[in-house]
Amino acid sequence: MKNNQHAPHQNYRSRDHKNSRRQTLEGKVVLVTIKRLGINGEGIGYYKRKIIFIPGALPHEDVLVRVVLEKQKYLKGELVRVKKKSKDRVKPVDRYDVGGIELEHLAYPAQLKFKRDVIKQSLKKYRPKDFPDYQIKKTLGMDEPYHYRNKLQFQIRAGKNGQVQAGLYRPNSHELVDLPTFSTQTDLSMKTIRLICQLLAKWKILPYNEHQETGIIKTVVVRESFANHQLQVVFISRTKKIPQINNLITDLVSQQPAVVSVMQNVNPRQTSLIWGEQTLRLYGQDHLIEKIAGNEFHLSARAFFQLNTPQTEVLYRQVKQALDLQTGESLVDAYCGAGTIGIYLAKEASAVYGIDVTPEAIADAQKNAKLAGLDNAHYEVGTAEDLLARWTKAGIEMDALVVDPPRVGLDDKLIKTILKYRPNKFVYVSCNPSTLAADLVQLTKAYDVDYIQPVDMFPQTARTEAVVRLTLKDY
Repeated sequence: MKNNQHAPHQNYRSRDHKNSRRQTLEGKVVLVTIKRLGINGEGIGYYKRKIIFIPGALPHEDVLVRVVLEKQKYLKGELVRVKKKSKDRVKPVDRYDVGGIELEHLAYPAQLKFKRDVIKQSLKKYRPKDFPDYQIKKTLGMDEPYHYRNKLQFQIRAGKNGQVQAGLYRPNSHELVDLPTFSTQTDLSMKTIRLICQLLAKWKILPYNEHQETGIIKTVVVRESFANHQLQVVFISRTKKIPQINNLITDLVSQQPAVVSVMQNVNPRQTSLIWGEQTLRLYGQDHLIEKIAGNEFHLSARAFFQLNTPQTEVLYRQVKQALDLQTGESLVDAYCGAGTIGIYLAKEASAVYGIDVTPEAIADAQKNAKLAGLDNAHYEVGTAEDLLARWTKAGIEMDALVVDPPRVGLDDKLIKTILKYRPNKFVYVSCNPSTLAADLVQLTKAYDVDYIQPVDMFPQTARTEAVVRLTLKDY
Protein backbone atom coordinates (compact mmCIF):
# COMPACT_ATOMS: atom_id res chain seq x y z
CA MET A 1 0.00 0.00 0.00
CA LYS A 2 2.85 2.36 0.76
CA ASN A 3 4.21 1.97 -2.75
CA ASN A 4 0.77 2.50 -4.28
CA GLN A 5 0.16 5.58 -2.18
CA HIS A 6 3.58 6.97 -2.94
CA ALA A 7 3.60 6.47 -6.74
CA PRO A 8 1.18 9.30 -7.64
CA HIS A 9 3.13 11.69 -5.41
CA GLN A 10 6.35 10.79 -7.24
CA ASN A 11 4.66 11.29 -10.64
CA TYR A 12 3.48 14.76 -9.68
CA ARG A 13 6.97 15.66 -8.47
CA SER A 14 8.45 14.31 -11.71
CA ARG A 15 6.04 16.36 -13.86
CA ASP A 16 6.61 19.47 -11.75
CA HIS A 17 10.34 18.99 -12.04
CA LYS A 18 10.11 18.72 -15.85
CA ASN A 19 7.89 21.80 -16.06
CA SER A 20 10.32 23.71 -13.86
CA ARG A 21 13.24 22.62 -16.03
CA ARG A 22 11.42 23.74 -19.19
CA GLN A 23 10.63 27.15 -17.75
CA THR A 24 14.21 27.87 -16.74
CA LEU A 25 15.31 28.41 -20.36
CA GLU A 26 13.04 31.44 -20.85
CA GLY A 27 15.07 34.60 -20.35
CA LYS A 28 18.37 32.74 -20.69
CA VAL A 29 20.94 34.00 -23.25
CA VAL A 30 22.43 31.15 -25.30
CA LEU A 31 24.83 30.78 -28.23
CA VAL A 32 23.30 29.35 -31.43
CA THR A 33 24.69 28.58 -34.89
CA ILE A 34 22.12 29.32 -37.61
CA LYS A 35 21.60 26.52 -40.12
CA ARG A 36 18.98 27.95 -42.49
CA LEU A 37 16.09 30.38 -42.92
CA GLY A 38 12.50 29.33 -42.21
CA ILE A 39 9.53 30.09 -44.43
CA ASN A 40 8.89 33.38 -42.60
CA GLY A 41 12.49 34.54 -43.00
CA GLU A 42 13.54 33.71 -39.44
CA GLY A 43 16.89 32.10 -38.66
CA ILE A 44 16.70 28.47 -37.59
CA GLY A 45 19.23 26.76 -35.35
CA TYR A 46 19.32 24.19 -32.54
CA TYR A 47 19.97 24.46 -28.82
CA LYS A 48 20.35 21.20 -26.90
CA ARG A 49 18.83 19.37 -29.88
CA LYS A 50 15.70 21.52 -29.84
CA ILE A 51 14.88 23.72 -32.83
CA ILE A 52 14.93 27.46 -32.17
CA PHE A 53 13.46 30.22 -34.38
CA ILE A 54 15.29 33.59 -34.33
CA PRO A 55 14.02 36.57 -36.38
CA GLY A 56 16.86 38.66 -37.78
CA ALA A 57 19.48 35.87 -37.75
CA LEU A 58 21.05 34.53 -40.96
CA PRO A 59 22.50 31.17 -42.03
CA HIS A 60 26.14 30.47 -41.01
CA GLU A 61 26.00 33.07 -38.22
CA ASP A 62 26.90 32.47 -34.57
CA VAL A 63 24.45 34.53 -32.53
CA LEU A 64 23.69 35.25 -28.89
CA VAL A 65 19.98 34.76 -28.37
CA ARG A 66 17.61 35.37 -25.49
CA VAL A 67 15.01 32.59 -25.23
CA VAL A 68 11.59 34.28 -25.12
CA LEU A 69 9.36 31.21 -25.47
CA GLU A 70 9.88 27.55 -24.66
CA LYS A 71 7.55 24.84 -25.90
CA GLN A 72 7.89 21.09 -25.78
CA LYS A 73 9.10 20.84 -29.39
CA TYR A 74 10.63 24.23 -30.14
CA LEU A 75 12.04 27.50 -28.80
CA LYS A 76 11.65 31.10 -29.93
CA GLY A 77 14.54 33.49 -29.50
CA GLU A 78 15.28 37.21 -29.62
CA LEU A 79 18.52 38.24 -31.29
CA VAL A 80 20.90 39.87 -28.78
CA ARG A 81 24.15 40.06 -30.74
CA VAL A 82 25.75 38.59 -33.86
CA LYS A 83 29.14 37.13 -32.93
CA LYS A 84 30.01 35.79 -36.38
CA LYS A 85 28.36 37.59 -39.32
CA SER A 86 27.13 36.11 -42.58
CA LYS A 87 28.76 37.44 -45.74
CA ASP A 88 25.19 38.18 -46.91
CA ARG A 89 24.32 40.45 -43.98
CA VAL A 90 23.74 44.10 -44.98
CA LYS A 91 22.71 47.22 -43.08
CA PRO A 92 18.90 47.56 -43.36
CA VAL A 93 17.42 50.85 -44.52
CA ASP A 94 14.55 50.63 -42.01
CA ARG A 95 14.82 50.05 -38.27
CA TYR A 96 11.26 49.09 -37.40
CA ASP A 97 9.94 45.95 -35.71
CA VAL A 98 7.09 45.29 -38.16
CA GLY A 99 6.25 42.89 -40.97
CA GLY A 100 6.99 43.68 -44.59
CA ILE A 101 10.75 44.19 -44.14
CA GLU A 102 11.75 40.96 -42.41
CA LEU A 103 14.57 40.24 -44.92
CA GLU A 104 15.94 43.76 -45.26
CA HIS A 105 19.15 42.73 -43.49
CA LEU A 106 19.79 40.06 -46.16
CA ALA A 107 21.61 41.02 -49.39
CA TYR A 108 19.19 41.03 -52.32
CA PRO A 109 20.85 38.22 -54.35
CA ALA A 110 20.60 36.03 -51.25
CA GLN A 111 16.91 36.98 -50.87
CA LEU A 112 16.28 35.67 -54.39
CA LYS A 113 17.99 32.36 -53.55
CA PHE A 114 15.95 32.09 -50.35
CA LYS A 115 12.67 32.56 -52.22
CA ARG A 116 13.51 29.63 -54.47
CA ASP A 117 14.52 27.59 -51.44
CA VAL A 118 11.32 28.33 -49.53
CA ILE A 119 9.33 26.74 -52.37
CA LYS A 120 11.52 23.65 -52.04
CA GLN A 121 10.89 23.60 -48.26
CA SER A 122 7.13 23.73 -48.78
CA LEU A 123 7.19 20.94 -51.37
CA LYS A 124 9.28 18.78 -49.05
CA LYS A 125 6.78 19.34 -46.23
CA TYR A 126 3.62 18.47 -48.22
CA ARG A 127 5.22 16.01 -50.68
CA PRO A 128 3.03 16.28 -53.80
CA LYS A 129 3.60 13.51 -56.37
CA ASP A 130 7.10 13.47 -57.91
CA PHE A 131 8.09 16.71 -56.11
CA PRO A 132 11.86 15.94 -56.02
CA ASP A 133 11.85 16.02 -59.83
CA TYR A 134 10.19 19.44 -60.20
CA GLN A 135 12.19 22.04 -62.09
CA ILE A 136 12.34 25.15 -59.91
CA LYS A 137 13.86 28.00 -61.86
CA LYS A 138 15.90 30.91 -60.50
CA THR A 139 13.87 33.73 -58.96
CA LEU A 140 13.23 36.72 -61.24
CA GLY A 141 14.12 39.81 -59.20
CA MET A 142 14.10 43.59 -59.54
CA ASP A 143 16.87 46.01 -60.52
CA GLU A 144 15.69 48.41 -57.79
CA PRO A 145 14.06 46.41 -54.95
CA TYR A 146 12.73 49.41 -53.00
CA HIS A 147 9.82 51.89 -53.34
CA TYR A 148 7.82 49.34 -55.33
CA ARG A 149 4.52 49.09 -53.45
CA ASN A 150 1.60 50.75 -55.22
CA LYS A 151 -0.64 50.50 -52.15
CA LEU A 152 -0.12 51.67 -48.59
CA GLN A 153 -2.48 50.31 -45.91
CA PHE A 154 -1.69 51.76 -42.46
CA GLN A 155 -3.62 51.46 -39.21
CA ILE A 156 -4.54 54.78 -37.53
CA ARG A 157 -4.29 55.31 -33.77
CA ALA A 158 -4.03 58.23 -31.32
CA GLY A 159 -0.54 59.33 -30.34
CA LYS A 160 0.63 61.73 -27.63
CA ASN A 161 -0.45 65.38 -27.35
CA GLY A 162 -3.22 65.08 -29.92
CA GLN A 163 -0.95 63.63 -32.61
CA VAL A 164 -2.20 60.90 -34.94
CA GLN A 165 -0.06 57.86 -35.70
CA ALA A 166 -0.13 55.71 -38.81
CA GLY A 167 1.73 52.46 -39.30
CA LEU A 168 1.77 48.70 -38.84
CA TYR A 169 1.56 46.38 -35.85
CA ARG A 170 4.51 44.74 -34.17
CA PRO A 171 4.58 41.01 -35.01
CA ASN A 172 2.02 38.96 -33.09
CA SER A 173 0.53 42.03 -31.37
CA HIS A 174 -1.84 44.96 -31.76
CA GLU A 175 0.82 47.43 -30.69
CA LEU A 176 1.08 50.06 -33.42
CA VAL A 177 4.48 51.19 -34.71
CA ASP A 178 4.30 54.70 -36.14
CA LEU A 179 6.08 54.79 -39.51
CA PRO A 180 7.35 58.22 -40.59
CA THR A 181 9.37 56.42 -43.29
CA PHE A 182 9.10 52.99 -44.93
CA SER A 183 11.41 52.13 -47.80
CA THR A 184 9.22 49.66 -49.72
CA GLN A 185 6.53 52.37 -50.10
CA THR A 186 6.84 55.21 -52.60
CA ASP A 187 7.86 58.68 -51.44
CA LEU A 188 4.55 60.06 -52.73
CA SER A 189 2.38 57.67 -50.71
CA MET A 190 4.47 58.23 -47.55
CA LYS A 191 4.25 62.02 -47.84
CA THR A 192 0.50 61.70 -48.32
CA ILE A 193 -0.14 59.48 -45.28
CA ARG A 194 1.87 61.85 -43.06
CA LEU A 195 -0.17 64.78 -44.38
CA ILE A 196 -3.37 62.87 -43.65
CA CYS A 197 -2.23 62.30 -40.05
CA GLN A 198 -1.69 66.05 -39.64
CA LEU A 199 -5.11 66.85 -41.08
CA LEU A 200 -6.88 64.26 -38.91
CA ALA A 201 -5.32 65.98 -35.87
CA LYS A 202 -6.11 69.46 -37.19
CA TRP A 203 -9.81 68.71 -37.72
CA LYS A 204 -10.04 66.55 -34.57
CA ILE A 205 -11.28 63.47 -36.41
CA LEU A 206 -10.68 60.80 -33.80
CA PRO A 207 -8.63 57.67 -34.55
CA TYR A 208 -10.18 54.34 -33.66
CA ASN A 209 -9.64 52.93 -30.16
CA GLU A 210 -10.12 49.17 -30.36
CA HIS A 211 -10.10 48.64 -26.58
CA GLN A 212 -12.88 51.16 -25.90
CA GLU A 213 -14.58 50.70 -29.29
CA THR A 214 -14.59 54.47 -29.83
CA GLY A 215 -13.19 56.86 -32.41
CA ILE A 216 -13.81 56.88 -36.15
CA ILE A 217 -10.86 56.27 -38.50
CA LYS A 218 -9.50 52.72 -38.35
CA THR A 219 -7.30 52.48 -41.42
CA VAL A 220 -6.17 54.66 -44.31
CA VAL A 221 -5.36 53.15 -47.72
CA VAL A 222 -3.37 55.13 -50.28
CA ARG A 223 -3.15 53.57 -53.75
CA GLU A 224 -0.83 55.04 -56.38
CA SER A 225 -0.96 54.72 -60.15
CA PHE A 226 2.55 54.22 -61.47
CA ALA A 227 1.30 55.25 -64.93
CA ASN A 228 0.45 58.85 -63.95
CA HIS A 229 1.38 59.10 -60.23
CA GLN A 230 -2.16 59.89 -59.19
CA LEU A 231 -3.53 58.79 -55.81
CA GLN A 232 -6.71 57.30 -54.41
CA VAL A 233 -7.25 57.67 -50.65
CA VAL A 234 -9.68 55.42 -48.77
CA PHE A 235 -10.74 56.17 -45.18
CA ILE A 236 -11.92 52.99 -43.47
CA SER A 237 -14.18 54.15 -40.66
CA ARG A 238 -16.11 52.69 -37.73
CA THR A 239 -19.07 55.01 -38.39
CA LYS A 240 -20.69 56.23 -41.58
CA LYS A 241 -20.63 59.83 -40.41
CA ILE A 242 -17.20 61.48 -40.26
CA PRO A 243 -17.44 65.01 -38.78
CA GLN A 244 -15.29 67.63 -40.58
CA ILE A 245 -14.38 65.22 -43.38
CA ASN A 246 -15.20 67.78 -46.08
CA ASN A 247 -12.81 70.27 -44.51
CA LEU A 248 -10.11 67.61 -44.36
CA ILE A 249 -10.63 66.70 -48.04
CA THR A 250 -10.44 70.36 -49.07
CA ASP A 251 -7.09 70.68 -47.30
CA LEU A 252 -5.85 67.36 -48.63
CA VAL A 253 -6.46 67.97 -52.33
CA SER A 254 -5.12 71.52 -52.15
CA GLN A 255 -1.90 70.41 -50.45
CA GLN A 256 -1.54 67.15 -52.39
CA PRO A 257 -2.85 67.65 -55.96
CA ALA A 258 -1.98 64.03 -56.87
CA VAL A 259 -5.12 62.94 -54.95
CA VAL A 260 -7.86 62.45 -57.59
CA SER A 261 -10.14 60.13 -55.61
CA VAL A 262 -11.25 60.00 -51.98
CA MET A 263 -13.42 57.09 -50.85
CA GLN A 264 -14.87 55.89 -47.56
CA ASN A 265 -15.33 52.27 -46.55
CA VAL A 266 -17.55 51.66 -43.53
CA ASN A 267 -16.60 48.81 -41.20
CA PRO A 268 -18.52 49.06 -37.90
CA ARG A 269 -17.56 45.58 -36.72
CA GLN A 270 -14.91 44.71 -34.15
CA THR A 271 -12.97 42.35 -36.38
CA SER A 272 -9.54 41.61 -37.78
CA LEU A 273 -10.96 42.15 -41.28
CA ILE A 274 -9.91 45.53 -42.67
CA TRP A 275 -12.75 46.16 -45.12
CA GLY A 276 -16.46 46.56 -44.52
CA GLU A 277 -19.27 45.99 -47.01
CA GLN A 278 -20.18 49.60 -47.88
CA THR A 279 -17.92 51.87 -49.96
CA LEU A 280 -18.83 55.51 -50.69
CA ARG A 281 -17.30 58.16 -52.96
CA LEU A 282 -16.43 61.36 -51.10
CA TYR A 283 -14.47 63.26 -53.75
CA GLY A 284 -13.35 63.00 -57.38
CA GLN A 285 -13.47 59.84 -59.43
CA ASP A 286 -14.35 56.45 -57.97
CA HIS A 287 -11.36 54.67 -59.49
CA LEU A 288 -7.66 54.93 -60.27
CA ILE A 289 -6.14 54.28 -63.70
CA GLU A 290 -3.13 51.99 -64.12
CA LYS A 291 -1.44 50.66 -67.26
CA ILE A 292 0.19 47.30 -67.93
CA ALA A 293 1.72 46.49 -71.33
CA GLY A 294 -0.23 49.30 -72.98
CA ASN A 295 -3.58 48.21 -71.53
CA GLU A 296 -5.43 50.67 -69.29
CA PHE A 297 -7.09 49.39 -66.13
CA HIS A 298 -9.67 51.13 -63.94
CA LEU A 299 -9.25 50.06 -60.31
CA SER A 300 -12.00 50.60 -57.74
CA ALA A 301 -11.16 50.86 -54.05
CA ARG A 302 -11.53 47.15 -53.28
CA ALA A 303 -10.37 45.69 -56.60
CA PHE A 304 -7.42 43.32 -56.39
CA PHE A 305 -4.29 44.42 -58.23
CA GLN A 306 -0.73 43.19 -57.78
CA LEU A 307 1.12 45.35 -55.22
CA ASN A 308 4.26 45.63 -57.33
CA THR A 309 3.47 47.39 -60.61
CA PRO A 310 6.96 47.13 -62.17
CA GLN A 311 7.07 43.35 -61.58
CA THR A 312 3.47 42.71 -62.64
CA GLU A 313 4.36 42.74 -66.32
CA VAL A 314 7.27 40.36 -65.59
CA LEU A 315 4.82 38.02 -63.86
CA TYR A 316 2.23 38.21 -66.65
CA ARG A 317 4.86 37.48 -69.30
CA GLN A 318 5.65 34.28 -67.43
CA VAL A 319 1.95 33.35 -67.33
CA LYS A 320 1.66 33.99 -71.07
CA GLN A 321 4.72 31.87 -71.79
CA ALA A 322 3.50 29.03 -69.55
CA LEU A 323 0.00 28.89 -71.09
CA ASP A 324 1.29 29.15 -74.68
CA LEU A 325 -2.23 29.73 -76.00
CA GLN A 326 -2.86 28.64 -79.58
CA THR A 327 -5.41 29.87 -82.12
CA GLY A 328 -8.94 28.87 -81.16
CA GLU A 329 -8.22 28.08 -77.49
CA SER A 330 -10.42 29.58 -74.77
CA LEU A 331 -9.16 30.69 -71.35
CA VAL A 332 -10.87 30.75 -67.95
CA ASP A 333 -9.40 33.32 -65.55
CA ALA A 334 -10.47 32.32 -62.03
CA TYR A 335 -9.97 34.87 -59.22
CA CYS A 336 -9.80 37.42 -62.04
CA GLY A 337 -9.96 40.61 -59.93
CA ALA A 338 -10.03 43.61 -62.26
CA GLY A 339 -9.44 41.33 -65.24
CA THR A 340 -5.76 42.12 -65.66
CA ILE A 341 -4.40 38.65 -66.51
CA GLY A 342 -7.22 37.72 -68.90
CA ILE A 343 -7.07 41.06 -70.70
CA TYR A 344 -3.28 40.76 -71.02
CA LEU A 345 -3.79 37.36 -72.70
CA ALA A 346 -7.02 38.07 -74.62
CA LYS A 347 -5.33 38.63 -78.00
CA GLU A 348 -3.96 35.07 -77.90
CA ALA A 349 -7.30 33.48 -76.88
CA SER A 350 -10.48 32.85 -78.82
CA ALA A 351 -12.39 33.86 -75.67
CA VAL A 352 -11.66 34.77 -72.05
CA TYR A 353 -14.09 33.97 -69.22
CA GLY A 354 -13.35 35.72 -65.92
CA ILE A 355 -14.71 34.86 -62.47
CA ASP A 356 -14.57 36.72 -59.15
CA VAL A 357 -16.77 36.81 -56.04
CA THR A 358 -16.37 40.60 -55.62
CA PRO A 359 -18.99 42.53 -57.65
CA GLU A 360 -16.85 45.70 -57.77
CA ALA A 361 -13.96 43.70 -59.26
CA ILE A 362 -16.17 42.25 -61.99
CA ALA A 363 -17.55 45.72 -62.78
CA ASP A 364 -13.94 46.90 -63.14
CA ALA A 365 -13.07 43.91 -65.34
CA GLN A 366 -16.01 44.60 -67.64
CA LYS A 367 -14.99 48.27 -67.96
CA ASN A 368 -11.36 47.31 -68.55
CA ALA A 369 -12.27 44.85 -71.31
CA LYS A 370 -14.24 47.63 -73.01
CA LEU A 371 -11.33 50.05 -72.65
CA ALA A 372 -9.09 47.46 -74.30
CA GLY A 373 -11.55 47.15 -77.19
CA LEU A 374 -12.14 43.46 -76.53
CA ASP A 375 -15.26 41.63 -77.62
CA ASN A 376 -14.05 38.17 -76.58
CA ALA A 377 -13.78 38.78 -72.80
CA HIS A 378 -16.70 37.89 -70.53
CA TYR A 379 -16.84 38.45 -66.76
CA GLU A 380 -19.31 37.20 -64.15
CA VAL A 381 -19.72 37.40 -60.38
CA GLY A 382 -19.70 34.04 -58.64
CA THR A 383 -17.55 31.13 -57.54
CA ALA A 384 -15.45 29.29 -60.07
CA GLU A 385 -16.95 25.92 -59.16
CA ASP A 386 -20.52 27.15 -59.84
CA LEU A 387 -19.76 29.08 -63.02
CA LEU A 388 -17.54 26.40 -64.56
CA ALA A 389 -20.33 23.86 -64.14
CA ARG A 390 -22.87 26.22 -65.71
CA TRP A 391 -20.62 27.24 -68.59
CA THR A 392 -19.78 23.61 -69.36
CA LYS A 393 -23.46 22.72 -69.52
CA ALA A 394 -23.94 25.66 -71.90
CA GLY A 395 -21.35 24.13 -74.25
CA ILE A 396 -18.43 26.43 -73.40
CA GLU A 397 -15.16 24.50 -73.56
CA MET A 398 -12.34 25.30 -71.16
CA ASP A 399 -9.08 24.72 -73.05
CA ALA A 400 -6.90 26.59 -70.58
CA LEU A 401 -7.22 27.74 -66.98
CA VAL A 402 -5.29 30.32 -64.95
CA VAL A 403 -5.84 30.72 -61.21
CA ASP A 404 -4.40 33.47 -59.00
CA PRO A 405 -5.91 32.77 -55.56
CA PRO A 406 -5.35 34.64 -52.27
CA ARG A 407 -2.83 33.36 -49.72
CA VAL A 408 -5.22 30.67 -48.44
CA GLY A 409 -4.89 28.90 -51.80
CA LEU A 410 -7.57 27.21 -53.87
CA ASP A 411 -10.99 26.44 -52.45
CA ASP A 412 -11.50 22.67 -51.99
CA LYS A 413 -14.60 22.80 -54.18
CA LEU A 414 -12.65 24.46 -56.97
CA ILE A 415 -9.93 21.79 -56.81
CA LYS A 416 -12.63 19.11 -57.19
CA THR A 417 -14.12 21.07 -60.10
CA ILE A 418 -10.71 21.34 -61.84
CA LEU A 419 -10.15 17.60 -61.41
CA LYS A 420 -13.60 16.96 -62.83
CA TYR A 421 -13.32 19.11 -65.98
CA ARG A 422 -9.53 18.83 -66.46
CA PRO A 423 -8.52 21.64 -68.84
CA ASN A 424 -5.53 20.65 -70.97
CA LYS A 425 -3.50 23.71 -70.00
CA PHE A 426 -3.36 24.98 -66.46
CA VAL A 427 -1.27 27.71 -64.82
CA TYR A 428 -1.33 28.33 -61.07
CA VAL A 429 -0.10 31.75 -59.90
CA SER A 430 0.68 31.45 -56.19
CA CYS A 431 1.60 34.01 -53.53
CA ASN A 432 2.03 31.38 -50.79
CA PRO A 433 4.38 28.39 -51.27
CA SER A 434 2.77 26.46 -48.40
CA THR A 435 -0.77 26.51 -49.78
CA LEU A 436 0.59 25.93 -53.29
CA ALA A 437 2.37 22.76 -52.15
CA ALA A 438 -0.74 21.59 -50.28
CA ASP A 439 -2.94 22.17 -53.35
CA LEU A 440 -0.49 20.32 -55.60
CA VAL A 441 -1.02 17.17 -53.52
CA GLN A 442 -4.52 16.96 -55.01
CA LEU A 443 -3.85 18.55 -58.40
CA THR A 444 -1.01 16.16 -59.28
CA LYS A 445 -3.51 13.31 -59.34
CA ALA A 446 -4.41 14.60 -62.81
CA TYR A 447 -1.55 16.96 -63.72
CA ASP A 448 2.21 16.91 -64.13
CA VAL A 449 4.20 19.90 -62.89
CA ASP A 450 6.36 21.03 -65.83
CA TYR A 451 8.18 23.74 -63.87
CA ILE A 452 7.86 26.40 -61.18
CA GLN A 453 9.07 29.95 -61.89
CA PRO A 454 9.51 32.12 -58.76
CA VAL A 455 8.99 35.87 -59.27
CA ASP A 456 9.97 38.36 -56.56
CA MET A 457 6.92 40.58 -56.18
CA PHE A 458 7.77 41.48 -52.56
CA PRO A 459 11.46 42.42 -52.09
CA GLN A 460 12.67 42.75 -48.47
CA THR A 461 9.96 40.30 -47.33
CA ALA A 462 9.85 36.51 -46.97
CA ARG A 463 6.95 36.30 -49.43
CA THR A 464 7.32 35.07 -52.98
CA GLU A 465 5.14 34.64 -56.03
CA ALA A 466 5.40 31.61 -58.30
CA VAL A 467 4.08 30.69 -61.73
CA VAL A 468 3.44 26.95 -61.99
CA ARG A 469 2.89 25.29 -65.35
CA LEU A 470 0.81 22.11 -65.15
CA THR A 471 -0.02 19.75 -67.99
CA LEU A 472 -2.77 17.15 -68.06
CA LYS A 473 -1.41 13.64 -67.66
CA ASP A 474 -1.65 11.14 -70.52
CA TYR A 475 -3.75 8.13 -69.57
